[in-house]
Amino acid sequence: MDEKRGSGAPGSPGNSEETDGAGSESLDARRKRLDTELSARRKVAPEGGSSREASKGYALAVKLSSEFIAGVIVGVLLGYLFDRFLGTSPWGLIVFLLLGFCAGVLNVLRSTGAVAQPKPATGSQTGPRGEDDGK
Repeated sequence: MDEKRGSGAPGSPGNSEETDGAGSESLDARRKRLDTELSARRKVAPEGGSSREASKGYALAVKLSSEFIAGVIVGVLLGYLFDRFLGTSPWGLIVFLLLGFCAGVLNVLRSTGAVAQPKPATGSQTGPRGEDDGK
């Protein structure tokens, strides 16, 4: 390095920022501000939390895609067997492929909770028109 500028190490006499009183204070102020910002970010996102969430997301994606693919494969197999035994090729395969696709989409929607599970029939006190049946 150039002898006039010094090595630039914090303790070396050639470092103008360390020998300056104002430079040292601004450096300390920046370090404190950096420490407070880093501690605030660590509180918001603790270590290992993002990798745990990413693995949960990956597991959910694998689950949903396998449910969809299973529905389509079952539809194709049923359609193929239907065509094979009844000789209606390719119509059974086409129809059951579409049914398998619909079943796969419905399974994915059920897994995500987008489609509500049907409520079991409870012995309600109202009749079919919403009137009290006198029980």
